[in-house]
Amino acid sequence: MNKKQLTEQAKVHLDVLCSEISERRVGSEGNRMASDYVKRIFEKSDWDIEETELLVMDWETEGATLCCGKESFEVFSSHYSLGCAVEGELLPVDTLEKLENVDMTGRILLLHGPIAAAQITPIGFPFYSVGEHERILYLLEKGNPSAIVTATGRDSLTAGGVYPFPMFEDGKFDIPSVYMKDSEGEKLLACAGKSVRLISKAKRIPETAYNVIGRKGSDPAKRIVISAHIDAKIGTPGAIDNATGVTVLLLLSEMLKGYSGKYMIELAAFNGEDYYAVPGQAKFLEQNEGQFGNIALNINIDGAGLKEGASCFSPFGLPDDMQKALNRIIADNPDIVEGLPWYQSDHSMFIQQGCPAIAVSSQFFIENMKTQDITHTPKDNLSIVGYERVVDCAVGIKELIEQL
Repeated sequence: MNKKQLTEQAKVHLDVLCSEISERRVGSEGNRMASDYVKRIFEKSDWDIEETELLVMDWETEGATLCCGKESFEVFSSHYSLGCAVEGELLPVDTLEKLENVDMTGRILLLHGPIAAAQITPIGFPFYSVGEHERILYLLEKGNPSAIVTATGRDSLTAGGVYPFPMFEDGKFDIPSVYMKDSEGEKLLACAGKSVRLISKAKRIPETAYNVIGRKGSDPAKRIVISAHIDAKIGTPGAIDNATGVTVLLLLSEMLKGYSGKYMIELAAFNGEDYYAVPGQAKFLEQNEGQFGNIALNINIDGAGLKEGASCFSPFGLPDDMQKALNRIIADNPDIVEGLPWYQSDHSMFIQQGCPAIAVSSQFFIENMKTQDITHTPKDNLSIVGYERVVDCAVGIKELIEQL
């Protein structure tokens, strides 16, 4: 297909993923529909398919309310939290030091200020841990408050562009919690020591999700894994994060239909990058234990296809021949630049296992990761997608593979 045909095909795929399918959160019916769509497109171009079922948790809420006397405050159920209907004394805490020294048993805890500045790393997260976060979780579980209210601002680096963000987004943390804007939290401080009533109509739902991997090639000792996560955050169409990445995989499945090179190519649609338990990534690690030495290269696409600015290919530990091939791709494609290093996606698990990697994204996101207000919000929709940019990424990856 020529570039115009590829662009039209990209539009079709993105319309399915972001419009026809309204929700791709892990565990949702839309998420399973998206995985099935990827599988069908791979099969059309004769890729060998591996589909892995994942046991996950879906979640839904009918909203939350918080009252102090006759005054009401706007709150939201924390994603994947248990629901509750509790009443108790409001206890504000703004630092870890204060959390160490309060009796929170049976109270409704208000976390605000410095202690609520960042999203807490989920319990048992497989890729890294934060000592302060582990201490906060330990103290909360030991202290046994009736529920937690968190007043948050922005944490674009880990929570995306959403404001406010849920401080706790963790299906393994069983103290019910809600979140509110930091400005709303300042108003709530007037209720310190008073009785407040909190209702959160949230529930957890056991469900399934799937990894889908397509393969071509006969030598599993020489693998190039091209990956993109298929899931999206709750409440967002997930156009840039990460329907565009999945679309690059779908375009490549047809562009590489006749591939017969020296590497085994794996097109991997992982499920769970934007989910607290990263189940698809954890399963891939389990399935490939002791085999990461066979992976010559990971190319991970996440955040690609923004219509403003260039696309970027960020290299990590490439051997000389791969770096030279990447340099040629960048020199031949004026809309692709070498990107800054960044680690907030699935290429990190390959880097941690010692694999060379290339992260494919949009230059704007990489350079504005700490301040952007798009990802994980309704703003991440098809209106911000540059379809030609999506095709540029697919063509650049195809040319790179051909050079290798």
